[in-house]
Amino acid sequence: MYIANQEQFVAFVQRAMHSNVLAIDTEFMREKTYYAKLCLIQLATDDEVAIVDPFALDDLGALAPVLQNEQVMKLFHAGRQDLEIILREVGVLPKPLFDTQVAAALLGHTQQIGYAALVHAECGVTLKKIDSFTDWSRRPLSESQLEYAADDVVYLPRMYERMRGQLMKLNRLSWLDPDFEELSNPAKYAINERERYRRLKRVSQLSRRQLAAAREVASWRELEAQRRDVPRKWVMTDEQIVEACKREARSIDELFMVRGMSERLSTRDARAVVSLITSALDAPPDTWPEPDRCGKNEPNVDAQLDLMCALVRLRAKENGVAFPTLASHDDLARVARGYREDIDLLKGWRRALVGEELLALLEGKLSLSLDGMQLRVERRD
Repeated sequence: MYIANQEQFVAFVQRAMHSNVLAIDTEFMREKTYYAKLCLIQLATDDEVAIVDPFALDDLGALAPVLQNEQVMKLFHAGRQDLEIILREVGVLPKPLFDTQVAAALLGHTQQIGYAALVHAECGVTLKKIDSFTDWSRRPLSESQLEYAADDVVYLPRMYERMRGQLMKLNRLSWLDPDFEELSNPAKYAINERERYRRLKRVSQLSRRQLAAAREVASWRELEAQRRDVPRKWVMTDEQIVEACKREARSIDELFMVRGMSERLSTRDARAVVSLITSALDAPPDTWPEPDRCGKNEPNVDAQLDLMCALVRLRAKENGVAFPTLASHDDLARVARGYREDIDLLKGWRRALVGEELLALLEGKLSLSLDGMQLRVERRD
Protein backbone atom coordinates (compact mmCIF):
# COMPACT_ATOMS: atom_id res chain seq x y z
CA MET A 1 0.00 0.00 0.00
CA TYR A 2 1.37 3.42 -0.99
CA ILE A 3 0.29 6.15 1.42
CA ALA A 4 0.39 9.69 0.09
CA ASN A 5 -2.14 11.61 2.21
CA GLN A 6 -2.67 12.33 5.89
CA GLU A 7 -6.03 10.57 6.16
CA GLN A 8 -4.62 7.27 4.86
CA PHE A 9 -1.64 7.60 7.17
CA VAL A 10 -3.75 8.15 10.30
CA ALA A 11 -6.00 5.22 9.35
CA PHE A 12 -2.99 2.92 8.95
CA VAL A 13 -1.58 3.97 12.33
CA GLN A 14 -4.91 3.23 13.99
CA ARG A 15 -4.89 -0.28 12.50
CA ALA A 16 -1.26 -0.77 13.50
CA MET A 17 -2.21 -0.10 17.13
CA HIS A 18 -3.80 -3.57 17.17
CA SER A 19 -0.82 -5.37 15.62
CA ASN A 20 1.69 -7.44 17.57
CA VAL A 21 4.61 -5.88 15.69
CA LEU A 22 5.48 -2.86 13.58
CA ALA A 23 8.53 -3.22 11.35
CA ILE A 24 10.11 0.13 10.46
CA ASP A 25 12.70 1.31 7.96
CA THR A 26 13.44 4.65 6.33
CA GLU A 27 15.04 5.89 3.15
CA PHE A 28 16.85 9.19 3.44
CA MET A 29 19.53 11.33 1.86
CA ARG A 30 22.13 13.51 3.55
CA GLU A 31 24.83 14.04 0.93
CA LYS A 32 24.09 17.76 0.74
CA THR A 33 22.65 18.44 4.20
CA TYR A 34 23.63 18.24 7.86
CA TYR A 35 20.32 16.74 8.88
CA ALA A 36 19.10 13.64 7.05
CA LYS A 37 16.33 14.38 4.55
CA LEU A 38 13.61 11.80 5.14
CA CYS A 39 12.34 10.55 1.77
CA LEU A 40 10.33 7.42 2.62
CA ILE A 41 9.01 5.44 5.59
CA GLN A 42 8.36 1.71 5.26
CA LEU A 43 6.05 0.07 7.79
CA ALA A 44 4.86 -3.52 8.18
CA THR A 45 2.35 -4.93 10.66
CA ASP A 46 1.16 -8.51 11.13
CA ASP A 47 -0.73 -8.37 7.84
CA GLU A 48 -0.01 -5.07 6.03
CA VAL A 49 2.91 -3.33 4.35
CA ALA A 50 2.76 0.42 3.87
CA ILE A 51 5.12 2.70 1.94
CA VAL A 52 4.64 6.21 3.33
CA ASP A 53 5.56 9.32 1.34
CA PRO A 54 6.53 11.96 3.93
CA PHE A 55 6.58 14.67 1.26
CA ALA A 56 2.79 14.27 0.91
CA LEU A 57 1.93 14.34 4.61
CA ASP A 58 1.03 17.24 6.88
CA ASP A 59 2.10 15.72 10.20
CA LEU A 60 4.40 12.75 10.83
CA GLY A 61 3.60 13.13 14.53
CA ALA A 62 0.53 10.96 13.86
CA LEU A 63 2.92 8.00 14.06
CA ALA A 64 3.76 8.72 17.71
CA PRO A 65 0.88 6.77 19.37
CA VAL A 66 1.90 3.43 17.89
CA LEU A 67 5.58 4.10 18.53
CA GLN A 68 4.78 4.57 22.22
CA ASN A 69 2.31 1.68 22.42
CA GLU A 70 3.93 -0.83 24.80
CA GLN A 71 1.83 -3.65 23.33
CA VAL A 72 3.38 -3.29 19.86
CA MET A 73 6.97 -4.45 19.35
CA LYS A 74 8.82 -2.14 16.97
CA LEU A 75 11.29 -3.92 14.70
CA PHE A 76 14.43 -2.55 13.03
CA HIS A 77 17.59 -3.77 11.39
CA ALA A 78 20.66 -1.62 12.17
CA GLY A 79 18.18 0.99 13.29
CA ARG A 80 20.31 3.70 14.85
CA GLN A 81 20.04 6.13 11.92
CA ASP A 82 16.35 5.34 11.47
CA LEU A 83 15.78 6.07 15.15
CA GLU A 84 17.70 9.34 14.96
CA ILE A 85 15.49 10.45 12.06
CA ILE A 86 12.29 9.30 13.79
CA LEU A 87 13.18 11.28 16.90
CA ARG A 88 13.79 14.41 14.84
CA GLU A 89 10.73 14.03 12.58
CA VAL A 90 8.16 12.49 14.94
CA GLY A 91 9.44 13.76 18.28
CA VAL A 92 9.48 10.42 20.12
CA LEU A 93 11.48 7.19 20.12
CA PRO A 94 9.77 3.79 19.77
CA LYS A 95 9.51 1.49 22.75
CA PRO A 96 9.74 -1.45 23.08
CA LEU A 97 12.00 -2.24 20.15
CA PHE A 98 14.02 -5.12 18.73
CA ASP A 99 16.97 -4.71 16.37
CA THR A 100 17.70 -7.83 14.33
CA GLN A 101 21.31 -6.84 13.63
CA VAL A 102 22.05 -6.49 17.34
CA ALA A 103 20.30 -9.77 18.10
CA ALA A 104 22.03 -11.62 15.26
CA ALA A 105 25.42 -11.16 16.94
CA LEU A 106 24.20 -13.31 19.86
CA LEU A 107 23.21 -16.07 17.45
CA GLY A 108 26.58 -16.60 15.81
CA HIS A 109 26.28 -14.12 12.94
CA THR A 110 28.91 -11.47 12.27
CA GLN A 111 28.56 -8.35 14.38
CA GLN A 112 27.31 -6.03 11.62
CA ILE A 113 25.56 -8.47 9.32
CA GLY A 114 23.61 -6.74 6.57
CA TYR A 115 19.86 -7.04 6.15
CA ALA A 116 20.02 -9.01 2.89
CA ALA A 117 22.50 -11.51 4.33
CA LEU A 118 20.37 -12.01 7.43
CA VAL A 119 17.18 -12.45 5.40
CA HIS A 120 18.96 -15.12 3.35
CA ALA A 121 20.26 -16.85 6.48
CA GLU A 122 17.00 -16.77 8.44
CA CYS A 123 14.36 -16.89 5.68
CA GLY A 124 16.18 -18.46 2.73
CA VAL A 125 15.26 -15.50 0.49
CA THR A 126 17.69 -13.69 -1.81
CA LEU A 127 16.80 -10.01 -2.09
CA LYS A 128 17.32 -7.84 -5.14
CA LYS A 129 19.45 -4.82 -4.25
CA ILE A 130 19.44 -2.91 -7.54
CA ASP A 131 18.01 0.25 -5.93
CA SER A 132 20.52 0.52 -3.07
CA PHE A 133 21.87 3.87 -4.29
CA THR A 134 18.76 5.28 -5.86
CA ASP A 135 17.63 8.91 -5.49
CA TRP A 136 14.76 8.52 -3.04
CA SER A 137 13.85 12.20 -3.23
CA ARG A 138 12.64 12.00 -6.84
CA ARG A 139 8.97 11.47 -7.64
CA PRO A 140 7.24 9.43 -8.87
CA LEU A 141 8.94 6.34 -7.45
CA SER A 142 9.35 3.38 -9.81
CA GLU A 143 7.88 -0.05 -9.21
CA SER A 144 11.36 -1.45 -8.54
CA GLN A 145 11.97 1.26 -5.93
CA LEU A 146 8.69 0.47 -4.18
CA GLU A 147 9.46 -3.25 -4.25
CA TYR A 148 12.93 -2.65 -2.82
CA ALA A 149 11.51 -0.41 -0.09
CA ALA A 150 8.86 -2.97 0.89
CA ASP A 151 11.43 -5.78 1.05
CA ASP A 152 13.28 -3.83 3.76
CA VAL A 153 10.43 -4.42 6.23
CA VAL A 154 8.40 -7.36 4.96
CA TYR A 155 10.78 -10.00 6.36
CA LEU A 156 11.44 -8.34 9.72
CA PRO A 157 8.41 -9.86 11.53
CA ARG A 158 9.36 -13.38 10.39
CA MET A 159 12.99 -12.90 11.41
CA TYR A 160 11.93 -11.46 14.75
CA GLU A 161 9.84 -14.53 15.59
CA ARG A 162 12.60 -16.93 14.57
CA MET A 163 15.37 -15.07 16.36
CA ARG A 164 13.29 -14.44 19.46
CA GLY A 165 12.59 -18.16 19.69
CA GLN A 166 16.27 -19.02 19.32
CA LEU A 167 17.29 -16.47 21.96
CA MET A 168 14.67 -17.76 24.40
CA LYS A 169 15.90 -21.31 23.87
CA LEU A 170 19.41 -20.16 24.72
CA ASN A 171 18.17 -18.03 27.66
CA ARG A 172 19.70 -14.97 26.00
CA LEU A 173 16.69 -12.79 25.22
CA SER A 174 17.17 -10.69 28.36
CA TRP A 175 20.81 -10.10 27.42
CA LEU A 176 19.59 -7.63 24.82
CA ASP A 177 17.55 -5.48 27.21
CA PRO A 178 20.36 -2.97 27.98
CA ASP A 179 21.21 -2.60 24.27
CA PHE A 180 17.59 -1.91 23.33
CA GLU A 181 17.07 0.41 26.29
CA GLU A 182 20.04 2.45 25.08
CA LEU A 183 18.61 2.64 21.55
CA SER A 184 15.37 3.99 23.05
CA ASN A 185 17.17 6.66 25.07
CA PRO A 186 16.93 10.17 23.53
CA ALA A 187 20.24 11.12 25.15
CA LYS A 188 21.99 8.74 22.75
CA TYR A 189 21.05 11.00 19.84
CA ALA A 190 21.84 14.35 21.47
CA ILE A 191 24.56 16.27 19.64
CA ASN A 192 27.34 17.58 21.88
CA GLU A 193 29.33 19.95 19.72
CA ARG A 194 31.94 20.31 22.49
CA GLU A 195 32.93 16.66 22.09
CA ARG A 196 33.07 16.63 18.30
CA TYR A 197 36.83 17.31 18.22
CA ARG A 198 37.50 13.80 19.55
CA ARG A 199 36.29 12.34 16.25
CA LEU A 200 38.47 14.47 13.97
CA LYS A 201 40.67 12.52 11.60
CA ARG A 202 44.34 12.68 12.64
CA VAL A 203 43.48 14.44 15.90
CA SER A 204 46.11 12.30 17.65
CA GLN A 205 48.77 14.45 15.95
CA LEU A 206 47.92 17.39 18.22
CA SER A 207 49.38 18.32 21.59
CA ARG A 208 47.00 18.98 24.47
CA ARG A 209 47.35 22.73 23.91
CA GLN A 210 46.55 22.35 20.22
CA LEU A 211 43.74 19.96 21.12
CA ALA A 212 42.11 22.79 23.09
CA ALA A 213 42.07 24.87 19.91
CA ALA A 214 40.66 21.95 17.90
CA ARG A 215 37.84 21.59 20.44
CA GLU A 216 36.80 25.21 19.88
CA VAL A 217 37.05 25.13 16.09
CA ALA A 218 35.26 21.79 15.74
CA SER A 219 32.48 23.08 18.01
CA TRP A 220 32.13 26.23 15.88
CA ARG A 221 32.05 24.12 12.71
CA GLU A 222 29.32 21.86 14.14
CA LEU A 223 27.04 24.76 15.00
CA GLU A 224 27.72 26.45 11.68
CA ALA A 225 26.91 23.28 9.73
CA GLN A 226 23.67 22.92 11.70
CA ARG A 227 22.74 26.55 11.04
CA ARG A 228 23.35 26.22 7.30
CA ASP A 229 22.09 22.61 7.17
CA VAL A 230 25.11 21.51 5.15
CA PRO A 231 27.65 18.70 5.68
CA ARG A 232 30.44 19.55 8.13
CA LYS A 233 33.11 19.17 5.46
CA TRP A 234 31.45 21.91 3.42
CA VAL A 235 32.24 24.34 6.23
CA MET A 236 35.72 22.96 6.94
CA THR A 237 37.26 19.51 6.65
CA ASP A 238 38.70 17.53 9.58
CA GLU A 239 42.15 17.75 8.03
CA GLN A 240 41.90 21.54 7.74
CA ILE A 241 40.94 21.90 11.40
CA VAL A 242 43.81 19.71 12.54
CA GLU A 243 46.32 21.46 10.27
CA ALA A 244 45.20 24.94 11.38
CA CYS A 245 45.54 23.97 15.05
CA LYS A 246 48.87 22.25 14.46
CA ARG A 247 50.14 25.46 12.84
CA GLU A 248 48.65 27.42 15.78
CA ALA A 249 47.28 29.96 13.33
CA ARG A 250 46.85 33.34 15.06
CA SER A 251 46.10 35.42 11.99
CA ILE A 252 43.95 35.09 8.89
CA ASP A 253 47.09 34.94 6.74
CA GLU A 254 48.40 31.99 8.77
CA LEU A 255 44.98 30.31 8.64
CA PHE A 256 44.77 30.68 4.87
CA MET A 257 48.13 28.94 4.51
CA VAL A 258 46.16 25.72 5.12
CA ARG A 259 45.30 24.24 1.76
CA GLY A 260 41.79 25.13 0.57
CA MET A 261 40.90 27.16 3.66
CA SER A 262 40.57 30.49 1.84
CA GLU A 263 38.05 28.95 -0.56
CA ARG A 264 35.88 27.66 2.28
CA LEU A 265 35.87 30.51 4.79
CA SER A 266 34.70 34.06 4.36
CA THR A 267 36.80 36.77 5.98
CA ARG A 268 34.25 37.07 8.79
CA ASP A 269 34.32 33.32 9.47
CA ALA A 270 38.10 33.21 9.24
CA ARG A 271 38.32 35.99 11.81
CA ALA A 272 36.04 33.99 14.15
CA VAL A 273 38.14 30.84 13.75
CA VAL A 274 41.43 32.67 14.38
CA SER A 275 39.94 34.23 17.51
CA LEU A 276 38.88 30.81 18.80
CA ILE A 277 42.30 29.30 18.13
CA THR A 278 44.12 32.19 19.81
CA SER A 279 41.92 32.14 22.91
CA ALA A 280 42.31 28.38 23.30
CA LEU A 281 46.09 28.46 22.86
CA ASP A 282 46.39 31.20 25.49
CA ALA A 283 44.10 29.45 27.99
CA PRO A 284 45.70 27.93 31.13
CA PRO A 285 46.82 24.28 30.91
CA ASP A 286 44.17 23.07 33.33
CA THR A 287 41.53 23.87 30.69
CA TRP A 288 43.18 21.73 28.01
CA PRO A 289 41.39 18.47 27.25
CA GLU A 290 42.91 15.07 27.87
CA PRO A 291 43.53 12.99 24.72
CA ASP A 292 41.40 9.88 24.30
CA ARG A 293 44.24 7.61 23.33
CA CYS A 294 46.61 6.34 25.94
CA GLY A 295 49.73 8.43 26.17
CA LYS A 296 53.32 7.29 25.72
CA ASN A 297 53.75 7.17 29.48
CA GLU A 298 51.13 4.39 29.79
CA PRO A 299 52.44 0.83 29.89
CA ASN A 300 52.58 -1.30 26.76
CA VAL A 301 50.00 -4.07 27.10
CA ASP A 302 50.55 -6.05 23.90
CA ALA A 303 51.34 -9.26 25.80
CA GLN A 304 48.26 -8.92 27.99
CA LEU A 305 46.09 -8.20 24.95
CA ASP A 306 47.34 -11.30 23.16
CA LEU A 307 46.33 -13.50 26.09
CA MET A 308 43.02 -11.69 26.59
CA CYS A 309 42.12 -12.05 22.92
CA ALA A 310 42.82 -15.78 23.05
CA LEU A 311 40.46 -16.17 26.01
CA VAL A 312 37.74 -14.01 24.44
CA ARG A 313 38.01 -15.91 21.15
CA LEU A 314 37.55 -19.19 23.02
CA ARG A 315 34.47 -18.01 24.95
CA ALA A 316 32.98 -16.36 21.86
CA LYS A 317 33.29 -19.60 19.89
CA GLU A 318 31.88 -21.70 22.74
CA ASN A 319 28.86 -19.45 23.10
CA GLY A 320 28.25 -18.71 19.42
CA VAL A 321 28.74 -14.98 19.87
CA ALA A 322 30.61 -12.72 17.46
CA PHE A 323 34.01 -11.75 18.95
CA PRO A 324 33.54 -7.95 18.52
CA THR A 325 30.10 -8.18 20.13
CA LEU A 326 31.56 -9.84 23.19
CA ALA A 327 34.61 -7.58 23.52
CA SER A 328 35.77 -4.60 21.48
CA HIS A 329 39.49 -3.96 21.10
CA ASP A 330 39.16 -0.60 22.89
CA ASP A 331 37.46 -2.25 25.87
CA LEU A 332 40.16 -4.93 26.05
CA ALA A 333 42.92 -2.32 25.94
CA ARG A 334 41.29 -0.23 28.66
CA VAL A 335 40.84 -3.25 30.93
CA ALA A 336 44.46 -4.28 30.32
CA ARG A 337 45.59 -0.81 31.39
CA GLY A 338 43.67 -1.02 34.64
CA TYR A 339 40.45 0.84 33.84
CA ARG A 340 37.27 -0.64 35.35
CA GLU A 341 34.55 2.00 35.01
CA ASP A 342 32.09 2.50 32.13
CA ILE A 343 33.30 -0.50 30.12
CA ASP A 344 30.70 -2.69 28.40
CA LEU A 345 32.94 -5.74 28.74
CA LEU A 346 32.61 -5.53 32.52
CA LYS A 347 28.82 -5.21 32.53
CA GLY A 348 25.91 -7.65 32.37
CA TRP A 349 26.16 -10.79 30.24
CA ARG A 350 29.56 -9.85 28.83
CA ARG A 351 31.05 -9.78 32.32
CA ALA A 352 29.43 -13.15 33.08
CA LEU A 353 30.70 -14.78 29.86
CA VAL A 354 34.27 -13.56 29.94
CA GLY A 355 34.76 -10.30 31.86
CA GLU A 356 35.33 -11.90 35.26
CA GLU A 357 37.77 -14.38 33.74
CA LEU A 358 39.71 -11.58 32.07
CA LEU A 359 40.12 -9.81 35.39
CA ALA A 360 41.30 -13.06 36.97
CA LEU A 361 43.74 -13.58 34.08
CA LEU A 362 45.25 -10.12 34.58
CA GLU A 363 45.55 -10.77 38.31
CA GLY A 364 47.48 -13.99 37.67
CA LYS A 365 44.66 -16.20 38.92
CA LEU A 366 44.17 -17.96 35.56
CA SER A 367 46.64 -19.65 33.26
CA LEU A 368 46.30 -20.42 29.57
CA SER A 369 48.00 -23.39 27.93
CA LEU A 370 47.74 -25.57 24.84
CA ASP A 371 46.50 -29.13 25.05
CA GLY A 372 47.21 -30.34 21.56
CA MET A 373 45.24 -27.90 19.39
CA GLN A 374 42.93 -26.82 22.21
CA LEU A 375 43.33 -23.84 24.51
CA ARG A 376 43.03 -24.80 28.17
CA VAL A 377 42.02 -22.35 30.91
CA GLU A 378 42.94 -23.30 34.45
CA ARG A 379 42.56 -21.51 37.75
CA ARG A 380 45.76 -21.06 39.72
CA ASP A 381 46.00 -21.37 43.49
